[in-house]
Amino acid sequence: MSEKLEQFKKEIKGKKISIIGIGTSNIPAIFYFDKLGANIVARDKNEELLSLHPELKELKNVTYQLGESYLEGLENEDYILRSPGIKPFLKEIEEAQAKGVILTSELELVLALAPCPIIGITGSAGKTTTVTLIGEMLKKSHKKIWVGGNIGTPLLTQVEEMKKEDLVVLELSSFQLMTVKQSPNISLITNIYEDHLDYHRSFEEYVMAKVNIFTHQKEGDICILNEDDSFYERFLKLKEEKAPASKLITFSTKKVPQKGVYLNKDVICTNLSGREEKIISIHKLHLIGEKNYANVCSAICAVYPFVDVESIQETLENFKGVEHRLEFVAQKEGVKYYNDSISTTPGKAMAAFTSFSQKIILIAGGSDKNLDYTPVGEAMNRCAKILILLGNTKEKIKEAVIHARNYDKALLEIYEVTSMEEAVMLAHKLAKEKDIVVMSPASASFDLYANYKERGKHFKSLVEKLPEEK
Repeated sequence: MSEKLEQFKKEIKGKKISIIGIGTSNIPAIFYFDKLGANIVARDKNEELLSLHPELKELKNVTYQLGESYLEGLENEDYILRSPGIKPFLKEIEEAQAKGVILTSELELVLALAPCPIIGITGSAGKTTTVTLIGEMLKKSHKKIWVGGNIGTPLLTQVEEMKKEDLVVLELSSFQLMTVKQSPNISLITNIYEDHLDYHRSFEEYVMAKVNIFTHQKEGDICILNEDDSFYERFLKLKEEKAPASKLITFSTKKVPQKGVYLNKDVICTNLSGREEKIISIHKLHLIGEKNYANVCSAICAVYPFVDVESIQETLENFKGVEHRLEFVAQKEGVKYYNDSISTTPGKAMAAFTSFSQKIILIAGGSDKNLDYTPVGEAMNRCAKILILLGNTKEKIKEAVIHARNYDKALLEIYEVTSMEEAVMLAHKLAKEKDIVVMSPASASFDLYANYKERGKHFKSLVEKLPEEK
């Protein structure tokens, strides 16, 4: 066990800790802090929490504050441990901090206590694909790999098992990054699009939360940025200002970086060794589209210090992608169907459906996150020949499409439906051999589904039921 973990365990014993938001990351934390001898108040707005999680009833050193008053009395605690879904700028939390209460989270404790190098990935799109790719590549390094953050198991309870020669890979959301005071050793931002304005007070707050992934980096750390992203120049200035000692590596699908990984015609290359090395032809990848080629480039940047080129190539040739992320579903009657349910914002959807070299049949729409659909209108006109809209955002998307400068009703047919069943059946009816149908909603799922996964699985089940041949 590392010295800093031993010290932390001594400090936490007997302390008063409020754990707010009792979900995936914080239930293990309750058990962990109970074992360490802390005095815990588990707080949640849901009054039925204990019936949903009966295992919590076993704990003797935990009290519960549930319902509308769940945030009362925070100023009497030593620590507040928030789940990512709890906004750190809530009045009760800010007032408690003003009185000296320490605000932290499961992620922040992992960053502070892990004894080994940490690779952190954030961005508006491509995080999970990139994290999964990095994890698969690193398995070839013969090191023990711990994957967590937004995906995988919460890692706080596993820090004691980590060794200094291991590697931690974290997928990090803006919710998690807002309050961090320490950055991963290798920090990567995939891209930035407008997102989560139903959580953040402004787009600027969202952007600066992402930037927090590298602002605390020190000498010997690595910052990886996307040269093709519209925020690249701004991030570069912020890095020079806030983390000048860390090393910069970049990636691009459009140009050759000074030091990084890039797409040169149809081959992914790197010059990180000081000379150009060809890594892999894109024709050997199962992943398709520029969005995914960027993900591959960024993942190579992150693993290059740890994995040889042959292992990177082998991983890429065998990697078939992550569910719901421009996922090939099936070919029915000569028509290919793709599930991109993860694209819950206009920016994510544009990055996905613009990947195809031919005009597509696009299924879009869902619940509204108060986002601007103006840019997606031009992209849909450019990339789609048939647009099938559903959900609460269908009128908003339609308005963006027909008011776009490049709109031509002779080149883009627009249909409105009320369900995914109708959308898939209409796409099937309108599609011709060699067409491509993509479900990339550019919207959240909550008007019709519990989450994007449920929506994606429903779409796939409907496609699977379509006839194989005419």
